[in-house]
Amino acid sequence: MGDMANLFGTGRFAQPSGQPSGQEEAADEAQEAADEAAEEVRLRLAVDGGDVEAMSVLGAMLLRRGDFDGAESHLRAATAAGDRAAANNLGVLLHQRGYADEAAGWWRIAAVAGSAAAAHALGRHFRERGDEPAAEYWLCQSAEQGHVLGAYALADLLEHRGDDTGSERWMRAAAERGHREAAYRLARRLDRRAGHDGDDKAAALAADEAEQWYRQAAARGHRRAALHLGTILEKRGELKEAGRWYLTSAKDGEARAACALGFLLRDAGDTESAAVWWLRAAQDGDGNAANALGALHAERGETQTAERWYRAAMDAGDDNGAYNLGLLCAEQGRTTQAEQWYRRAAYAGHREASNALAILLLRAGDESGAEPWFSKAAEAGSVDAAFNLGILHAGRSEERAALRWYERAAAAGHTEAALQVGMARLRDGDEREAERFLRCAAGGGSAEAAYRLATVLDARRPPAPAHELGEPAQEKSECEEWYERAASQGHRRAQVRVGMLAAARGDVVEAARWYREAAEAGSRNGAFNLGLLLAREGSEPEAVVWWRRAADAGHGRAALRLALVFARRGELAEGQRWADLAVSLGPAEVGERAARLRDALRQELSA
Repeated sequence: MGDMANLFGTGRFAQPSGQPSGQEEAADEAQEAADEAAEEVRLRLAVDGGDVEAMSVLGAMLLRRGDFDGAESHLRAATAAGDRAAANNLGVLLHQRGYADEAAGWWRIAAVAGSAAAAHALGRHFRERGDEPAAEYWLCQSAEQGHVLGAYALADLLEHRGDDTGSERWMRAAAERGHREAAYRLARRLDRRAGHDGDDKAAALAADEAEQWYRQAAARGHRRAALHLGTILEKRGELKEAGRWYLTSAKDGEARAACALGFLLRDAGDTESAAVWWLRAAQDGDGNAANALGALHAERGETQTAERWYRAAMDAGDDNGAYNLGLLCAEQGRTTQAEQWYRRAAYAGHREASNALAILLLRAGDESGAEPWFSKAAEAGSVDAAFNLGILHAGRSEERAALRWYERAAAAGHTEAALQVGMARLRDGDEREAERFLRCAAGGGSAEAAYRLATVLDARRPPAPAHELGEPAQEKSECEEWYERAASQGHRRAQVRVGMLAAARGDVVEAARWYREAAEAGSRNGAFNLGLLLAREGSEPEAVVWWRRAADAGHGRAALRLALVFARRGELAEGQRWADLAVSLGPAEVGERAARLRDALRQELSA
């Protein structure tokens, strides 16, 4: 996006029409100065004539200008004549000069006379002195007269005291009168309520109201409100408006908004502009933005620059910086340095760093050193660490402990953990629970879980009625759908099973397709079944090719088929060789038939 200080020059952000030029602004300022000088002359003439109101207004004018000596005499004269605004301003002047107690005396006089501003100032004075009851009394006087600053200060005092009801009432009153910080704090309170309210309807109402107050505060230039509003809109998918509020907040100096804007731009494909905003945020101390810059340079192969930004993130207090440095070192084969950075992040409580450190130690053969880090990561909520603990215990045959960690990971949505729990339930004979976990794992994309779920469902379904020629094929059952899902993910046994189901339906082409996929992926059953299909279709030479592949992979029936083919062709020695292999491979039934065939071929050869 470039330097935002120069965006008006780029044309990417159009300058609003009707905006005054520099010369026009200078002319306006000169006119205002002339008007103020004329007003001051008028007031001084009125003061010379004994006009009390003019004394008060002139004193206030000089006070704003910083002419304390000139202001004090006029304010004291107006105060002596009973002007309450002058008494309040005299209190302000004395407070600024360091005479707090004398200022409080004049504020009290003005407040008793009905000045809401003086009551607010007096309330603030007592709060600074630690006299909260007196502060509350005067702030309440100010707030009840409609003074917005009094309402906000009263709300702040009550919040500090723990009076949430009273605090919210006056915070809302200040917000409704345009106090932007009150609007922001009210929004934050409603936002927290929405996040903790068990009633969905009440939570939704609180969230909607919070958004409205964020909008009001953001529209008045509150940069943190603009950040939170952008976050709400981004979560809702309203990215264009979210980007506008992030931009507003970022231009006002909010580093987190600049970082968020960077991620928004990156997701939109504008990496270069994203880097500009991440750079601005990182330079303002945002560790998340520094990490993002590090990742960007790492992707480009600029490892030294990436390392520099990861270190900057770490210096900003972001533990991800140390973790990312560990990842960078691990990718480069710098195991010792990787362990050092993982440890630093892990000791700071970074759960993924704890898991990565444990994996590093485990690969180095230090199982006893790895286990505590897996445990620490898992207890901190790392799903991967919980799953890894399950693997660790399973490797020691500690099945109960392994299952406990697998269940914990599965409850958090870990697909492979759910598969392991499902398989454990199957071994225990708890088919209903097994099905539940297998469905979770299969839904998460596990081909093995889809296959095993299909086998569970397959075992339950009644035998299919014989399919008569001309009858419409039956709709696919749920188990067939799961077999097909696993098969489409490359699961070889599922591919063979889908082929068998297709063959049972009479769909030879579909069956051949799945058998071939399984066979080419190394499935000996797929190769054997493909051979059977080809032989039935009259393609025995090609069938022999696939049976040979299956037999070489240890398939006894394929070896027996080859023995029969070569015996039929009169190639008795070759047939005997395959029969010998079939006897050794089995199973028992195949071994017996192969032995009889081998003996017959041997006799024939010796005759």
